[in-house]
Amino acid sequence: LGEDVHALWPALRQARPARAVSPELVALYDQRADIPVSTFVDMLTQARERIDVLVYAAVFLHEAYPRLNDLLRERAADGCAVRIAVGDPDSPNVQQRGTEEKFGHGIESRCRLALMHYRPLAEVAGIEVRTHATTLYNSIYRADDQALVNAHVWGVNAYGAPVWHLRRSWEGGMFDTYASSFDAVWETARPISEEG
Repeated sequence: LGEDVHALWPALRQARPARAVSPELVALYDQRADIPVSTFVDMLTQARERIDVLVYAAVFLHEAYPRLNDLLRERAADGCAVRIAVGDPDSPNVQQRGTEEKFGHGIESRCRLALMHYRPLAEVAGIEVRTHATTLYNSIYRADDQALVNAHVWGVNAYGAPVWHLRRSWEGGMFDTYASSFDAVWETARPISEEG
């Protein structure tokens, strides 16, 4: 008949059963504001190989933990590769996000503030700081095989959106999906040393 077997007999289609809980899911937070800053700091402190941060601004980290740059320098000095991607404040996607969240130019200002915080790290061996102009679907805070993924919800500031804490448990799982997403954005990002 030239038709897909499932088009002729839909009952043959086997739905994949939903997992009640993923073995990669360590914790689920209703909103980022529920997470103690110590959770971020402890995760970054324990990193030995890699730290990746993908955000528009996330200035809450520097505000709540003023030693953040020192911590990142220490991790880099111990051989940990640190990559930080901050939103380009002049990007139409950042500006659109401000409109959607009814935050206006606030998000652009916060991106500029984040760059001010991270700029001193741009010359540190082992640390790269870039800006990206992508639509940010999730903020990602990765330390080795753990990640905090802040889902973005239309019209909701990041602090009010859910976060899942993931731990990589097998190749190709949820953790790897977000790690690959970070890598894809990183490839489009510009080193801040190229900016004025």
